[in-house]
Amino acid sequence: MPQITGTDGKLHYELRGTGPLVVLVGAPMDATFFAPLAELLAPEYTVLTTDPRGVNRSVLDDPEQDSAVEQRAGDLARLIEHAGAGPATVVGSSGGAVTALQLAQTRPDLLAAVVAHEPPIIDVLDDRDERHAGVDDMIATYAAGDPQGAWMRFFTNANIPLPPFDGAGPPPEPEPVQAATERFWFLHEMRPTTRWRPDVETLRASPVRIVVAVGEDSAGQLCDRSVRALAAALGAEPAVFPGGHIAFVDDPARFAPRLREVVGRSW
Repeated sequence: MPQITGTDGKLHYELRGTGPLVVLVGAPMDATFFAPLAELLAPEYTVLTTDPRGVNRSVLDDPEQDSAVEQRAGDLARLIEHAGAGPATVVGSSGGAVTALQLAQTRPDLLAAVVAHEPPIIDVLDDRDERHAGVDDMIATYAAGDPQGAWMRFFTNANIPLPPFDGAGPPPEPEPVQAATERFWFLHEMRPTTRWRPDVETLRASPVRIVVAVGEDSAGQLCDRSVRALAAALGAEPAVFPGGHIAFVDDPARFAPRLREVVGRSW
């Protein structure tokens, strides 16, 4: 199991394929969710996937430590340097897109491009105070012992349709790894991620190619709004991908060609 050891824990990573380096990263999603997409890209690229700090196989010495975006970007920098195959194109999804944008601000020397797919950047929105209050409410709900209520608040705040539920009893209990990831996300990762504020001037002036991307099925959702606001601030148009917020999981066979088209222009 490939790992590198940092000052406060261990980082799990996986490498597959050959060619220019592409990093696939989420938060809270770990490397397992990106594996099908990574396999599709591996014939043309060296693909690095990782579990973000505190999630699954990337174990922190202090499991109650918050996951700051700056720390996650530092983790990615160490992994890219460790792989020795840069410059990298980092493809981040959701919280991983926030990590990728932070890396573009702090270590542009390591990067060819960043594809930020649906980052939940609340501070670029006009209703930021209301959305931040919604995040605080769902975290408090989870901490009070009501995970189902916290998820309901999450979908409402993100304006994402509720997943189907047959109503035959309560939802099944998550598996231990899933439950631990859920807990870490609500209590230690969500607030730092959603309160991260981009340095627009630094991103605009960066030598790194910045692509802000959105799913075609995400219209009106929080991440659709944040993507369009950030793209406008950067003087760019969003890149539209098939599917929704987790299209790379739901339908990697449709997601991969569009990503290949975008990433292919980075070298």
